[in-house]
Amino acid sequence: MRAVVQRVTSASVTVEGKVAGKIRAGLLILVGVSRTDNPEAASYLAEKIVNLRIFSDSAAKMNLSLLDVQGAALIVSQFTLYGDTRAGRRPSYIQAAPPEDASRLYGEFVRAMRALGVAVETGVFQAHMSVELVNDGPVTILLDSEKTI
Repeated sequence: MRAVVQRVTSASVTVEGKVAGKIRAGLLILVGVSRTDNPEAASYLAEKIVNLRIFSDSAAKMNLSLLDVQGAALIVSQFTLYGDTRAGRRPSYIQAAPPEDASRLYGEFVRAMRALGVAVETGVFQAHMSVELVNDGPVTILLDSEKTI
């Protein structure tokens, strides 16, 4: 699984003119699922994200986690994180999981985040979404469950 994690002061996702999910301070997490991912990848990524020390403490140092600041997460599925642009000009999405598998593992990731004590809002899987955010910092982190070493 891949994730783009953005520290935000607010974020929302809209589908067909209606707000599907909205948070104040916390993380906007764009999540992509690959053909080789499994529930362990979802659990690993959730645990990693909630404990990332990317929020500022009283000395303005990034020493606090999402759990420490009691922030929320807006999680949006994004298969394009597996777009491969090495050949040609049109990305190939061959490494992205088929929709049925991706939906299941996206759901596992959302459940894992909630089980770790995070208030979670979501987008709508496979829908065309509009995402708005105020990136705080800006702080943007890329994570890949396959790159654990």
